[in-house]
Amino acid sequence: MGQDPGQERTQLTGDPAERAAALRAEIEATREDLGDTAAALAAKTDVKARARDRADELKARARAKAEEVKQNPAPAIVAGAVVATLAIFWLSRRASRI
Repeated sequence: MGQDPGQERTQLTGDPAERAAALRAEIEATREDLGDTAAALAAKTDVKARARDRADELKARARAKAEEVKQNPAPAIVAGAVVATLAIFWLSRRASRI
């Protein structure tokens, strides 16, 4: 089996009791890594939970932006005025073509 280059293997030299303890520790670490990987894969396949998390994140961002606008409404007012002016300009040009 392929071994990751960064992983170290337990050396099978020395006292048999030490080797057994080292192998048990390596096995336990591998089990933990495998469990983490399985949990990460399960989380990726849970589309409903991911969508819910994303919706919660977007709600929080919207609340923060709404609070920011409440604190300083000038940029929102300017942006609204620009959009309204562009809409009126576009509609008047469109009406003159008809």
